[in-house]
Amino acid sequence: MFLKMRQILPLLLVAIFLSSCSEYQKVLKNEDVKAKYDMAEKFYNEGDYKRAKRLFEQIAPKYVGKPQGERVMFFFADSYFKSNDYYLSGYQFERFIKSYPRSDKIQEASFLGAKSYYKLSPAYSLDQTDTDKALAKLQTFINTYPESEFFEEANAMAKELTSKKEKKQIEIAKQFNKLGEFNYPILISAITALDNFISDNPGSVYREEALYYRIEATTSLALNSTENRKKERLEDAQSSYNNLMRYFPESKYKKKADNLSKKIQKELGSYTSAK
Repeated sequence: MFLKMRQILPLLLVAIFLSSCSEYQKVLKNEDVKAKYDMAEKFYNEGDYKRAKRLFEQIAPKYVGKPQGERVMFFFADSYFKSNDYYLSGYQFERFIKSYPRSDKIQEASFLGAKSYYKLSPAYSLDQTDTDKALAKLQTFINTYPESEFFEEANAMAKELTSKKEKKQIEIAKQFNKLGEFNYPILISAITALDNFISDNPGSVYREEALYYRIEATTSLALNSTENRKKERLEDAQSSYNNLMRYFPESKYKKKADNLSKKIQKELGSYTSAK
């Protein structure tokens, strides 16, 4: 008996699935808006967001201006979000916010819209347009809803994206620094990029790294400068070293920084002895 049940059960499940598919296709093709609405909400509640969004897509225009329109548009946008279609969920949540600014769901829609763009944010090495958009939306949400249940998560996402943008900036500066080994005028660009980074991101997790690479860049530039600029640039390189030691006395770059400082001091010593 048990063996027969084990054989029958898979067939029964297949029959139920096929019946469900057949019913879904039938509702999808007919013009009964109420039937589409009921089935869309059923699929949404069951977690079948891909089928739900196809039905919501068909009926959403029919409910514009109607009492159920707010509910339909939120579920429609959320179905995109929950099926990982973040470009369209971001767009649909924006539409919802504009259409229903007084909705009880406005806070959640604002958060999920921002989170959609957060999900689209690419690796730091790629174009950061979606990151910028996500940061703007997250900051608006944080400022508008400081008491929200989503506040902590929004704040954490904003910090993560900010760190990603900082990573991109520091990597560009380091690349300038590396290229400057063979083209010393590029070191000027590296130093400028590092100065901007240090000034613009005082609390960055990459601050220590930026301060160290400024020592490398300024030392390399000073050692390869013409005589009339060399002393000034050596002093700037030493100032870079002093800044790293002031803020990070136990820096992970201390050994390398100390070696660079010795070179700087040796060169500066020649100016003292010349007097």
